[in-house]
Amino acid sequence: MGKLIVRSSLYVVVLTILLGGVYPAVVFGLGQLLWKHKANGSFVESGGRVVGSELIGQGFQNPKYLHSRSSAAGKNGYDPTASGGTNKGPTDAELVKAITAAVAEARKDRPGEVRPVPADLVTSSASGVDPHLSPDAALWQAARIAKARGVSEDRVAAIIRGHIEPRTLGFLGEPRVNVLLTNIDLDRSLPVR
Repeated sequence: MGKLIVRSSLYVVVLTILLGGVYPAVVFGLGQLLWKHKANGSFVESGGRVVGSELIGQGFQNPKYLHSRSSAAGKNGYDPTASGGTNKGPTDAELVKAITAAVAEARKDRPGEVRPVPADLVTSSASGVDPHLSPDAALWQAARIAKARGVSEDRVAAIIRGHIEPRTLGFLGEPRVNVLLTNIDLDRSLPVR
């Protein structure tokens, strides 16, 4: 019995050292060595200060910016400590009402447009803090942004197209546009006078 207790205690100590100390230290070290920017939060600087992260969506309401997907994360949305979706199903009357209102709002960006509004402009993401839009959803907003900045829609669309990220590893996910990075580039390339 005594041998069993000693052996079991030794296993607990060895595994605690390996899995609670050595393994996390190796993973941390590799992260710092190989992917330092990502391992440290993918923070984005503009004007000498941190303005956000490439990985966490923010709410943009000003007409001169790309607007992010709507968010149900937290009381006012875009709260990464309360990440989550609406949890409403397709038969929920409130969801239908919210989407109908979002479609009407998105149509204001392109009056007379006959194409359907891109789905990610009228629905929230599962996380509530998705930092990306589909290229279609980003380009849908180009007319509004161009008008607010006093430039042609083609100039805004060119900046948006320059921020289209391809599928990860060429086959995972869909092409996407990072809203924060695009908005920073819009301010840099097309400042509002």
